[in-house]
Amino acid sequence: MILVKELSKSFGRRTLWANLDLTVAGGQMLALTGPSGAGKSTLLNCIGLLESPTSGQILYEGADITRFGKRAGRRFRRDVLGYLFQSYALIENATVAENLEIATTVRADRRSRCRDALERVGLAGRDKEKIHHLSGGEQQRVALARLLVKRPSLILADEPTAALDTANAAMVLDTLREMSDAGSAVIIATHSEHIRGRCDAAFEVGAVGTAVTGP
Repeated sequence: MILVKELSKSFGRRTLWANLDLTVAGGQMLALTGPSGAGKSTLLNCIGLLESPTSGQILYEGADITRFGKRAGRRFRRDVLGYLFQSYALIENATVAENLEIATTVRADRRSRCRDALERVGLAGRDKEKIHHLSGGEQQRVALARLLVKRPSLILADEPTAALDTANAAMVLDTLREMSDAGSAVIIATHSEHIRGRCDAAFEVGAVGTAVTGP
């Protein structure tokens, strides 16, 4: 599904990584690992079209997404991509339901999708609450419900359990695993050995130079 070819990223004279090659198939859950500063989040942002690589290609189903214009990039983020940020990325002055409803353009079963997603993450009946009234763990569950409503083909998760307690962290990982089993490609940037152990494979990004694959 995603093929990264000879990707490089530099900031001035500093090369974050170079000649990086990576393949992630649909239905695969991949841990993106490496030391702090290695560029795990930057790689996710390049795949998610939030940043541009210095050189190389990122192919999604054969199309080089690094060459997408603004309109094609918006369609890719809307129709293909789901992002699970550590900072939740919710509209804080909107309700839970409003945050979920904007996740999909499908109108026919939008309400039932939202209801089912909230029930799945343990927030049934709380659709009318404002986001800023929720705890951090509850906000991350809303972000997770947003993914369930959208049903993206590609999910990028950046340290999604770092600020969560054990129960909420387990719910996040279980849900990502279910979405992967249903066919989504899931890439998780993480320092956690536990998360790495829950994934199908790991990809270690070196501080400088070519990334190294691991089991």
